[in-house]
Amino acid sequence: MKNLIRWRTIATAFTVATVVYAIKTRQSHGRFLIVPYEFRVPTVQRIRDRFWNPDDARIITPHIFGVGWSLNVYQVVKRLRSEGSETPPEAQA
Repeated sequence: MKNLIRWRTIATAFTVATVVYAIKTRQSHGRFLIVPYEFRVPTVQRIRDRFWNPDDARIITPHIFGVGWSLNVYQVVKRLRSEGSETPPEAQA
C-alpha cells in the first residue's frame, strides 16, 4: 500500500512539473525529459491517429491528452492476429 501511494505521489509530482514546464515554455505539446505530453484540446483526428492508426507502426503512442503514452490498438490487433495465424510445426508436416 505504501508503494502505491509513493508511485501516485511521484506520478502526480511529475505531472505537475510537466504542466509547469509547458506553461513556462508556452508549448501545448512536446516532451518533458523523455515523456510526451499533450495539453491541446483532443480532436477526433488525433484520437484516431493515436488509438487506431494503420499507418503508424508504433504500438505505444503519446497520449491524446495528458502526460504519458497510449496504445495504438490497430497495431496490437494486427500483431496478435499475425501470431495467431502461424501454423504450428506439427501441422506443417
